[in-house]
Amino acid sequence: MGESTPLSGPNLAEGVAADRVLEGTPLLGHADGEAVMLVRTGGKLLATGATCSHYGGPLAEGLVVGTTVRCPWHHACFDLETGLARGPALTPLACFDIVSEAGLLRVVKKRAAYEAPPVAGPSSVVIVGGGAAGAACAETLRRHGYPGAIALVADEAPGPVDRPNLSKDYLAGTAPEEWIPLRDTAFYEELNVDFMLGNGVRRIDREQQRVELVQGRSLKYDALLLATGSAPRSVTIPIAEGAQVLMLRTLADSREIIARAKPGARAVVIGASFIGLEVAASLRKREVAVDVVGPEAVPLGRVIGDKLGNYVRSIHEGHGVKFHLGRTPARIEVKSVVLDDGASLPADFVVVGVGVTPRTVLAEQAGLHVERGVVVDEFLRTSDPNIYAAGDIASYPDHRSGERVRIEHWAVAERQGQAVARMMLGLGTPYRDVPFFWSAHYDVKIGYVGHAERWDRVHERGNLEQGAFITAFEQAGKVLAVVTVGEERASLEAEAAMEAGDEAKLAAMFQ
Repeated sequence: MGESTPLSGPNLAEGVAADRVLEGTPLLGHADGEAVMLVRTGGKLLATGATCSHYGGPLAEGLVVGTTVRCPWHHACFDLETGLARGPALTPLACFDIVSEAGLLRVVKKRAAYEAPPVAGPSSVVIVGGGAAGAACAETLRRHGYPGAIALVADEAPGPVDRPNLSKDYLAGTAPEEWIPLRDTAFYEELNVDFMLGNGVRRIDREQQRVELVQGRSLKYDALLLATGSAPRSVTIPIAEGAQVLMLRTLADSREIIARAKPGARAVVIGASFIGLEVAASLRKREVAVDVVGPEAVPLGRVIGDKLGNYVRSIHEGHGVKFHLGRTPARIEVKSVVLDDGASLPADFVVVGVGVTPRTVLAEQAGLHVERGVVVDEFLRTSDPNIYAAGDIASYPDHRSGERVRIEHWAVAERQGQAVARMMLGLGTPYRDVPFFWSAHYDVKIGYVGHAERWDRVHERGNLEQGAFITAFEQAGKVLAVVTVGEERASLEAEAAMEAGDEAKLAAMFQ
């Protein structure tokens, strides 16, 4: 997915002066036709591929923290010694051998893919849910040397997909469909994972430690991950028969919207959420007229503040989107949406983007503790120590705010799935990853690090009109979230500081 980093810099196969590789600053070069970077960190010299395996981001422009490097585009993180990835990336980086002679460093060969030694773990693992968290868990178990049985139960075709792209480039027509599936049946066969696509779970028998499937099969587990995700909310208003009302959660949903998004068509998007506005931007790319309806005064203001929210609104209005804020739909007719003030908006089709609901029914029926999500501890374990939960359904303790949170971000789901795999194998530590998501609005990308449901102080730096802006949301003297436009490096630094608990560095970013 994405493009490779263009070849530039020195030919590292021929060698480069050792003093050119500075502590913590990647040196970009190439070897044997591949972009490679050299990194000096903590007295070690390491060489890896320089292209992020997520979207092809330039890792040499990323942030080195210890023996890891973080991608500036979407915060994928890679171990520089093994190449192993942390979400939103799944595929490891290539690693290379280095020789040092006569003051020169040379990249001599690419190593074989890292293979972890076999580790003890549960006798069998069942993963319920084939989305980001479930797929990441299955793959991480194998990459860390787990040799036991893994079953991945996925009730939604085609299995794991790049869900963020469903509202972004794929919906806009600028990314091909072959980018969307993350893994296929052949991949799981090679990984020796029992991939049960198109099957669902009827019930969990905790006493017998069995998962009973809709199609009749019963799976024994020693460790179980619930990663059932969420379902889009609908609207509770009258909808005329024949009205084209769509939601966006799956690849099939995105295809259905695309089928109706003909140039000159008119669409109403209900919900000025990130998903709703990304859909609006993608539809404008396809020359569809778009009206956005939302009850708030400022789109996204509750999440990113009024200044950024109004900026995002102005971007969309500059591309022809019409907003109807402070309004709610009263009913949907065959070719229109009638608002609560009586206004009628023409609509060949309607897209509803008013949030999602965690799919916790299975957990509730199993008698697990559910309270605004499946309650887990700092190791992502539910009230049953043999069962974990990750992704949209997991309500976990946020070590920074001290509150229990449930985060509906793609990268968070992947990282939690990866973390659960390590927990199952006894390799994990308390979950401390800082939430991150990104949102694209035409040529403007917003990055959000942390999580702030409320704030009592806002810090700002930079100029939105110049495309370089940072804002931070503080509660009780602690920066809980940092939002950036065009400041990828600062976003990475904020994430690293939050993970390290370096409140002084966070505060210094806005002095």
